[in-house]
Amino acid sequence: MKSNTSMLKHLKFIITLIGFSLVYSQWIEAQNKNEGPIIRVAKYQGDRECAISYTYDDGMREHYTLVAPEMEKRGFRGTFWVNGISVNEEEDNEKDTTRVSWANLKEMAERGHEISNHGWSHKNLTKITLEEVRTEIKKNDSIILEKIAMPSRTFCYPFNARNDEVVKIAMENRVWTRTKQYAIGSRSTPEKLNQWVDSLIINTDWGVGMTHGINYGYDAFTSPNILWDHFDKVKSLQDKVWVGTFREVAAYIEERNHIQLDIRKEDKIWLVNPVLKLDWRLFNEPLTMVIEQENIRKITVKQDRKKLPVRILPDKAMFDFNPNGGTIHINIK
Repeated sequence: MKSNTSMLKHLKFIITLIGFSLVYSQWIEAQNKNEGPIIRVAKYQGDRECAISYTYDDGMREHYTLVAPEMEKRGFRGTFWVNGISVNEEEDNEKDTTRVSWANLKEMAERGHEISNHGWSHKNLTKITLEEVRTEIKKNDSIILEKIAMPSRTFCYPFNARNDEVVKIAMENRVWTRTKQYAIGSRSTPEKLNQWVDSLIINTDWGVGMTHGINYGYDAFTSPNILWDHFDKVKSLQDKVWVGTFREVAAYIEERNHIQLDIRKEDKIWLVNPVLKLDWRLFNEPLTMVIEQENIRKITVKQDRKKLPVRILPDKAMFDFNPNGGTIHINIK
């Protein structure tokens, strides 16, 4: 009897020990899964704190002669919204010397600026029929594609006028449309522009500048140097502020908000599989991946058999990747 009781106690002990071992093994496995760096997609390109897109309405000649060169001096690119009806067909035979030509716009596009749709004839889209809205938008899309050889993937509402029906039509086959803006022009001062940038940094927000005239035209500056000095200020904050075209930033934000990362570890290699269920023809902006780990000595990253450039900082490493590409292989040493 005592022998049976002893055996039963022994058996209970063994069962308890096995149970503890299983729980402990599961705990260790959970800990191992949590080991290693934090891997995430940056809120903005380069893991910056905010973003700014400078947009210019109506296709003014000064956008080509002044704005684009000034932006390029600082490594910036802008978005220029045009109305096809007012663009000069030939530079040597201009119908309006205050407006750009298609040759000007094509050159700007080739230098990295975004040329996009502001409606064919700048009509208030809330005061015409929906069929006329479609004509205004699609006719301008067609001529931009014909003249610039690049499709228009964004849209700017003339007079900023829109309603739900207009937005639905404008968003067709489009990354985004301009539904918010900050006026930069006649009432701008260095102090106001600095406050705007500071608020974007504090709130980690995306600011969309809206400019029309420079020296002449609607809402022109009291002095264009206000804008150029502002560019210098933003350039000095390049580690905090990402300046991208409207399409670039809009696409980045949509991709960032929708992407899923399947992360696992095999041997010493971290494997990250990006899953993005958006139309790749519209949403193909590279995203920035951040590896949060201190004192990384060396890191090698590959995607689709290509080695990706990596920037190493004291507390992290980061690189740009294709959100529609294959599995990312990360080797940290």
